[in-house]
Amino acid sequence: MSALPFRPREGRHVHLHDLRIFRGVEAWVFDLDNTLYPAHTNLFAQVDVRIRDYVARLLGIAPEEANTVQKDYYQRYGTTLRGLMVEKGIAPDDFLEYVHDIDHSVIAPDPGLGEALARLPGRRFIFTNGSRSHAERTAAQLGVDGHFEDIFDIVSAGLMPKPNRETYDMFIRQTGVSPARAAMFEDLSRNLAVPHALGMRTVLVVPQGTREVFREAWELEGDDAPHVEFVTDDLTGFVNAVAGALAD
Repeated sequence: MSALPFRPREGRHVHLHDLRIFRGVEAWVFDLDNTLYPAHTNLFAQVDVRIRDYVARLLGIAPEEANTVQKDYYQRYGTTLRGLMVEKGIAPDDFLEYVHDIDHSVIAPDPGLGEALARLPGRRFIFTNGSRSHAERTAAQLGVDGHFEDIFDIVSAGLMPKPNRETYDMFIRQTGVSPARAAMFEDLSRNLAVPHALGMRTVLVVPQGTREVFREAWELEGDDAPHVEFVTDDLTGFVNAVAGALAD
């Protein structure tokens, strides 16, 4: 990645004038895990292990086999939970409570991010495939919980995860957000395809070290796809740059 807090799509000049594309944005929509906090905190790694253990216990299989099932469901259905619901008919409550019973204290408070978010004009939302309680605890630990109007979680989405089109449609209906006046921040390129098609500005957040620590190769594909308008490895820096461009 470059030293700048963002990389524009191919064909764009690397200067703050590119960020004027965000003028008119009234709703700022942020994914949670590995987006609002850096992946190297290992927070989601805890969730990942809890999911594997849940699958192993449910199916009566070894952890190694459970890991294979978990990743297969995640890739095919968007979340392991959705795969378990479709394939095994499980109820979601126990799963959500179990996998998010983790130590959120590994996240360091990020006052700089809070200050950057406060500079954005309009409404701010968290849009996550996780649970509301997990999002609330994560945002509180970061110190940014007071900067969001609401959290749209997997339950709000009727347990249908991103990147399904109906999930975004439900978000729009429930929040009243106008896609043409919204921006979406995500750590997975595939989750930005629908927002871009709907008319949102799109930003792919790729923290330093992400590929080595967490990501499967298929998850990282598409960072230069047409539906990804900007790529950044510094969320706080990018948000500050956007806010600065809007203030000019």
